[in-house]
Amino acid sequence: MPGLNFTTKILVDNSPAEVFNAINNVRGWWSEEIEGATDTLNAEWKYHYQDVHRCTMKITELVPNQKVVWQVLDNYFSFTKDKSEWIGNAIVFEITEKDNQTQLQVTQVGLVPEKECYDICSNAWTTYIQKSLYSLITTGTGQPNGKDNPQTEDEKELARSSFTSSFFVTQTPAEVFAAINNVRGWWQGEIVGNTDKLNAEFSYRMKEIHYSKQQIIELTPNEKIVWQVTDSELSSFKDKGEWTGTKIIFEINEINNKTQVRFTHVGLVPAFECYGDCSWAWGQLVQESLVSLITTGKGVNVFG
Repeated sequence: MPGLNFTTKILVDNSPAEVFNAINNVRGWWSEEIEGATDTLNAEWKYHYQDVHRCTMKITELVPNQKVVWQVLDNYFSFTKDKSEWIGNAIVFEITEKDNQTQLQVTQVGLVPEKECYDICSNAWTTYIQKSLYSLITTGTGQPNGKDNPQTEDEKELARSSFTSSFFVTQTPAEVFAAINNVRGWWQGEIVGNTDKLNAEFSYRMKEIHYSKQQIIELTPNEKIVWQVTDSELSSFKDKGEWTGTKIIFEINEINNKTQVRFTHVGLVPAFECYGDCSWAWGQLVQESLVSLITTGKGVNVFG
């Protein structure tokens, strides 16, 4: 409906040309992790923040010092049931001269209050436009996301809301690292593939209930292990592929002569249909079976 699309405005003393150039320097105010050209008509570029949000934009209008329009070609949110919200939206930057100043109005056509992401997205856009883009225009320095570093409080909250669990043991980081990589020793189910080599892939299956495929994308001896979930099927839920695109992270630290393990399933957030069951299962597997494997050399059957 007219008038319901999210919009926000700023006024600056800078010229329309300076505002236009700042908008097109998207890495300078939104994210340093953008891939592709952001200042050429018909160019396509990609934005991502961890596994929380990623999108593909196409520049469909580029009128120097007057207007910039991005079309959202693809989009994914980890925190909404409808993960495709934004697809087909237009993000419009309109530059006008007003009372010897330059006004910038930003509108996302299609981002309306009925959308699940509206509150989070409108708050995030307000921060990026009113603070980061404003700062880039007026001072030459914006406040974009750095690598794996969210700028807005909503994005920080989303990162914090991913399921996490931690424990301490007296074993060494090397012993803990070896136990985590012995996935068959603590994760009950059928595992096929190599679980301790960088870039290797392995699959997990628990009867007809749960299937997932993981790729080992980071393997820092005695410090960190990261699995990327490349495919998944959870048979008990409407969205059977909720895990796909999430990351499973094991961080190992020595603290006060003990070893801490911090487990995080990045992207497994309360909005997921499977969150209750999956977080319970991870809690049992990590706190009981993995701890038992580390401390006694043998995991335990937590599922009966």
